[in-house]
Amino acid sequence: MEEIGLPYTIIPVNIGAGDQFKPEFLKVSPNNRIPAIVDHKPADGGAPISIFESGAILLYLAEKTGKLIPQDLRQRTQVLEWLFWQMAGLGPMAGQNHHFSTYAPEKIEYAINRYVNETGRLYGVLNKQLADREFVAGDYSIADIAAYPWIVPHERQSQNLEDFPHVKRWFEAIKARPATIRAYEKAEALKTEALDPDKSRNLLFNQSAKTIQP
Repeated sequence: MEEIGLPYTIIPVNIGAGDQFKPEFLKVSPNNRIPAIVDHKPADGGAPISIFESGAILLYLAEKTGKLIPQDLRQRTQVLEWLFWQMAGLGPMAGQNHHFSTYAPEKIEYAINRYVNETGRLYGVLNKQLADREFVAGDYSIADIAAYPWIVPHERQSQNLEDFPHVKRWFEAIKARPATIRAYEKAEALKTEALDPDKSRNLLFNQSAKTIQP
């Protein structure tokens, strides 16, 4: 939102306190996950549109504004490839890395090694892609915006950016963008006090089909 320049209002959802299960949020995000948005001024002039899943949100906003996604068929296809690469690979694998390395109640060596190594492989894929270009798909795009937040906690993922010089250069360039700086400053201002860790862990990691079924 900072990059495309549209006005917006942030509505915090404290997932450690269970806000994601409130009925008003589930109307916007039926998968009880963040992020989610509501566009009160859609391009067709109709009723507000709610969108969940970060990839869908990024694509929706890019298409709405005509920014951060190329119109050329081949360039657009490449942006979409790398957007889905993040959604299907970097995000899920880094997320499992975080879980087994940091949050799991017991340290399972096989799981930790599996996801640390796979995260490293994906860093290598990204590093190779960035060897001859400034950004993931040429010009700065939603593909870069999707991937960047998953590289921010690289140390927690047991990854050393010195091993991936092209990723490091790309990472520092995005980190220095004015829109990135503004966004992270706003996020910092929204931080709340830590809740009971056992309660939060139960809310975040012990959900099942029974949580969803009426």
